[in-house]
Amino acid sequence: MSEQRRDFLVAGIYGLIGLMGAVVGVPALAYLFGPRKTKATGGWTEVGDVGRLAPNVPEEMVFRRTRVDGWKVISEKTSAWVVRKSEKELVAFAPQCTHLGCAYHWNDGKNEFLCPCHTSTFSIEGQVLTGPAPRALDRYQVRMDGSKLLVGKIEKSA
Repeated sequence: MSEQRRDFLVAGIYGLIGLMGAVVGVPALAYLFGPRKTKATGGWTEVGDVGRLAPNVPEEMVFRRTRVDGWKVISEKTSAWVVRKSEKELVAFAPQCTHLGCAYHWNDGKNEFLCPCHTSTFSIEGQVLTGPAPRALDRYQVRMDGSKLLVGKIEKSA
C-alpha cells in the first residue's frame, strides 16, 4: 500500500471520529450550558378572590403554582393561610410550620394556629406562642389585582 493512500485512510478515520464526537458532543454541551426554558411569569401566582374574606379570620386558600426545578417545569398544588387585616392589607402565610415543616391549621376555639406534629402554636400575626417552633411563620409576598390576591416568593421570618 502506498504511503499516500495510507495517509488518506488515516485522515478519513480521524475525520469520522471527529464527526461522531461532534454529533454527540454538541447537543451535550448545548444541554449543559445553553439557556434554560422558563416561563416569564414574574413569579406572581393568582390565589383567588379575597373580596369575601372577613377581617381577622384566617382562611386556607388552595392554588396551583408553577416552579422551575433545573430544566423541569413543575405545576404543583399548594396553599396559603390568608388573613385580611384591613380593607387594603392582607397577609398570606406559607403552609408549613417553621419547626419541621408540618402542615398547621387554624384553631377557632383558641384563636391560634396549631401545628399537630409537636404542638407549636402561632398567633394570628404568625408569631410563636408556644414552641418548639424556632421562629414566626413564613409569609408570601402579596399583591392585589382588584379583589384577586397574587402571591410571590416566600419570605423567611427572622
